[in-house]
Amino acid sequence: MIEIKNLTKKYGAFTALDGISLIVKKGDIFGFLGHNGAGKTTTTNMLTTLLEPTGGSATIAGFDIVSQSMDVRRNIGYVPENVQLYDTLTAYENLEFFAQLSGISHPRDAIGETLEFLQATSFAHKKIGELSKGMRQRIGLAQAIIHKPAVLFLDEPSAGLDPTGIIQLREIIIRLNKEEGTTIFMNSHLLVEVAKTCTAIGVLNHGKLVYTDTLANTLKRFKNEDSLEKIYFSINGDADNKPRN
Repeated sequence: MIEIKNLTKKYGAFTALDGISLIVKKGDIFGFLGHNGAGKTTTTNMLTTLLEPTGGSATIAGFDIVSQSMDVRRNIGYVPENVQLYDTLTAYENLEFFAQLSGISHPRDAIGETLEFLQATSFAHKKIGELSKGMRQRIGLAQAIIHKPAVLFLDEPSAGLDPTGIIQLREIIIRLNKEEGTTIFMNSHLLVEVAKTCTAIGVLNHGKLVYTDTLANTLKRFKNEDSLEKIYFSINGDADNKPRN
């Protein structure tokens, strides 16, 4: 579903992403791990066509992120770390706007189905500016999946959520994957959530992909480690790269 070959991003003399290659299979929940500044968001911005790579290539659902960017956009949803919504509009009005941008033929039906799936119908007619962080995040997720994308990108989806919000988000991600068949690519430094949610992981260190495998194989390979956090440190081999909570 996602195929990356030698993807590179440079800013002058600084290399933010250094020739990474990666395959994410259809139906995976892929956890993309790395310390702050490792290059996770840069990677996501290129895969979602928001940033053009300096070198290499990538395809999403078979479409090239540069030469077929509009086809890529039709097949993806994206929830950034800080969800951008219109505070003076209601949740429903925001979704109606995004549904129209996505070219959905029956937006009212799509909005209703999406809000019901996310168990968010109770605040559909509240203004975004009145909603809590967790509620905003759920509406941000709604706008990203309203057109039923093949791939959903999440950038630090649990950032700023309370424990209840984190658990609810985890349950939604798993349901999306199992019930809708959505492939999910999730940037995170919350290793506990990755362990409970993801089927495969990749570890990025200073712009280089240093590890990738299924979560099951990873746990077998590092069977002497009693947590994903310790596995992460073993992979990196550098205590200075500890993720910051």
